[in-house]
Amino acid sequence: MSIQENPLRAEKRKKLHALREKGINPYPYSFENKTAIAEIVEKHAAGLQAGEKKPESTYRIAGRLMTLRAMGKACFFNVQDQTASVQVYVKTEELPEQERAAFELVDLGDIVGVEGYVFKSQKGEFSIYLKSFQILTKSIEPLPEKFHGVQDVEIKYRHRHLDLMTDADSRKVFQTRSKIISEIRRFLDDRGFMEVETPTLQPIYGGAAATPFTTHHKALDMKLYMRISPELYLKRLLVGGFEKVYEISKNFRNEGIDRTHNPEFSLLEFYEAYTDYNYQMNQFEELVSQLALKITGSMKVSYQGKEIDFTPPWRRLTVHDGVREYAKIDPDKATDQELFEAVNKLGGHMEAPEKRGKMIMELFELTAEQHLWQPTFVMDHPKEISPLTKIHRKDDRLVERFEPFAAYMEIGNSYSELNDPEDQTARLKEQEAERGKDEESHPMDEDFLLAIDSGMPPTGGVGLGIERIVMILTDRPSIRDIIFFPTMRITK
Repeated sequence: MSIQENPLRAEKRKKLHALREKGINPYPYSFENKTAIAEIVEKHAAGLQAGEKKPESTYRIAGRLMTLRAMGKACFFNVQDQTASVQVYVKTEELPEQERAAFELVDLGDIVGVEGYVFKSQKGEFSIYLKSFQILTKSIEPLPEKFHGVQDVEIKYRHRHLDLMTDADSRKVFQTRSKIISEIRRFLDDRGFMEVETPTLQPIYGGAAATPFTTHHKALDMKLYMRISPELYLKRLLVGGFEKVYEISKNFRNEGIDRTHNPEFSLLEFYEAYTDYNYQMNQFEELVSQLALKITGSMKVSYQGKEIDFTPPWRRLTVHDGVREYAKIDPDKATDQELFEAVNKLGGHMEAPEKRGKMIMELFELTAEQHLWQPTFVMDHPKEISPLTKIHRKDDRLVERFEPFAAYMEIGNSYSELNDPEDQTARLKEQEAERGKDEESHPMDEDFLLAIDSGMPPTGGVGLGIERIVMILTDRPSIRDIIFFPTMRITK
């Protein structure tokens, strides 16, 4: 038994067949010499008076037909391209027979080509007076309800094309995302950095504490991992002699999905030889504050109804000071047992005392992060949780690391990179030993260690979470709002 097609789809399919029967190709190959609608509006809209026509200013435009209102033998419809939307006026009796037949079979959602001149209606609306019409793509699926667009967030994320068709704000978010990435590239390029590419498929994953996705290469009969970070490959380039490198890459972490996490995400990492985390702290706040200024027009931005001020300098907060201030316990004086008890009292779930640095960091995460709305550099982390970072020059229990926070979110990470090959080997061995208890511990990468043995210069390295800075600068509450196609559960 055949399945009955939706009546609206069936009606559109009927019109598709009628076009073909009339000898009209509903899917022509091209529509050349078109002009962007925004360009036409910018050039002419301000200079026209209500009712004024300019037959000498003729243009070809193409886009999706979004509205259609018949008024006797005349019609108004709106065409939307990537740049803008414009009203088109047509007297059907003025069209050649074949074009009139095509117009009579057009539907909302069809992609059309229009040629005509600019004018303003008697009500003062900038318009195109249609002289020639062509259907460029006959659609089968009806548009979402025109006044409300896609309201169901499940449909919005799963069928992004419908969201983009009907929601100008959503389109603007993704245009802004593209601009943010371009501005990041411009900032680094202007400072002499070289953009590079490193492997997505890696025989050994590393560079972050995370669980990887795995796959298998048939020809080589070997297990491979989707990268969780490009860090260890970028450092090989520093060993090779490149002093300023960056990569904007897709990374993959086999973790949960929530408001700020998606298993596939974009990450900026850059490394600069002969610098440390103090230098990179200043450079990072300059990068982000300049992004805010160029994207929003101000270093003070509104996010979810509250102001975030990215104007440098940002607050500097050490992990130990944060624990003192927010957990009300002194990590320098507390015993391991007292730290353990404090973790569980404040909402942690440790079954037994762990390494001292891990418990201190857990206390910070439980109590301090929820207060970090304004841009803050959380710095000087415990040695135990940072195996790729240089020991702090003033306290060998700590490392030279910072994590920038804003809107209660970690938006990046940075180290004075560890380049002592013996220390690096010892700490990766320690991490390897932990892997039985913690699957996110770093594995041993012998090839990386061999590269470090050849000599890596003193280096400051930085990571920036692209999605999280885009969320803030576009005022979007969820990471799924700023990823075109977020990871979704498969539906039957």
